[in-house]
Parts: sequence; structure tokens; C-alpha cells
Amino acid sequence: MPDHPPAKSTNQAVRYAAFIGAMIGALFARPVIKPWLDQRLSAFSPASGWPNLAAFVPWVIFSIYWEIAAKNSAPAIKSESHFSRGIHVVLANIALLLMIVPIRGLNQRFLPDLLIVKLIGLAAECAGLALAIWARRILGRNWSGEITIKADHELVRTGPYGVIRHPIYTALLAMYTGTAIVSGQVHALLGLAVGILAYLRKTGMEEANLVTAFGEKYNAYREDTWALVPRIY
Repeated sequence: MPDHPPAKSTNQAVRYAAFIGAMIGALFARPVIKPWLDQRLSAFSPASGWPNLAAFVPWVIFSIYWEIAAKNSAPAIKSESHFSRGIHVVLANIALLLMIVPIRGLNQRFLPDLLIVKLIGLAAECAGLALAIWARRILGRNWSGEITIKADHELVRTGPYGVIRHPIYTALLAMYTGTAIVSGQVHALLGLAVGILAYLRKTGMEEANLVTAFGEKYNAYREDTWALVPRIY
């Protein structure tokens, strides 16, 4: 693992590359996404239309807030490799794409196309978003998108961290689950499975990292809390 965080110029290069990649991806994805979007807009009814579009809103809010909040983060002393971080980013984005982009042969419904079902999904997304923002504010400068050891790293045990050790991951899984419920189609269920895999992997790595950082103090914390879901895991 690198001993120092990447230089500012490297961060900028990564952002430019990500932007260019997104534009290229959008160009190639247009033949798939446009018919899907046209279908959603043409079916703009209380049961099928606006909840599907509204499901994007919590993710947009989350992305904007995270970009702003990321500026208030302590420098890292050590962090996971770029390869490991890349695996997580790829898995997380594949999960979200599987939820919103229909795949031929995987558009069968696993939930009924009812307004009440979609509202439950939207409620789960909003609850996940609220939990993510709350946990991020409590974590403060200790937060990082990568698995890191921060300068003056603290073991936070207040707010949601008094019950679960990784509430931001719990929140994101709630958002994935809500999005899958709103969709109600098998491709979204597959996306949820990929999202769960991504965050179970990251939770395990985070646990090992924090044991290294805090030793018995963290082991004692583990005995008093749940990793992601109280009374389940």
C-alpha cells in the first residue's frame, strides 16, 4: 500500500480521465439507454413513471454532498492500493448500472408494478441517504473513500457508530435495496447482489485495517456493535 496519498495533480488527472471515460461510456450506452428512457417517459403514470425517475434523485444528492464533504478529510498516512480501490469502484458502479439499465432477458418482474411498492423503495432510498449524511457528519475528518489510516485517526463511537461500525456502507446498501425495489425487475436484483458483494468485501478489509490501527480497542468495540445490520451482521 502507498505510504502517502496521491498528489493533487494525480487526483486531477484521475478526475479528467473519469470524466472522459464517462462521456465515452455515455456515447456507447446511448443506443441502450435512450430506448429505456423513452419507455419510462412514455409510461409517465403514477404507478410506473415518476417513481422510477425519482429513484435517481437520492443518488444525485448523495454524489453532490459527498463531493463537497470530501474536501473536509484528514490526510492519509497509509491507504489501500489503487488496484484494490479500483475493484470496489468498478463493482459499485456495475451494481448501480445493473439497477437502472435494462438487460435483455432480465427484465422479468420480481415485485409487482404497484405505486405502493415503489414508494416503499423510495422511502428506503431516502432513509439510506439520511443515514449516510448523518454518519458522514459524525465521522468528520476521519472519513475516506479509500481504506486508509488517517493522520490523528480517531475511533468514532458516537451517533450511528454506537450501534453499527459501518453505517455509511449500511446506508448505501439501503439505497441499492430501495432502487431495486423501485425497479422491481430481475436486472436490478442482480445489481443489488453485486452491490452487497462489493460492500461485504470492503467491510472485511475495513475491519482488518481498523484492527491494525486500534488493536484491542477495536476488538472491544466489535463486541459491542454490529458490522452492518443490527441483530443480523
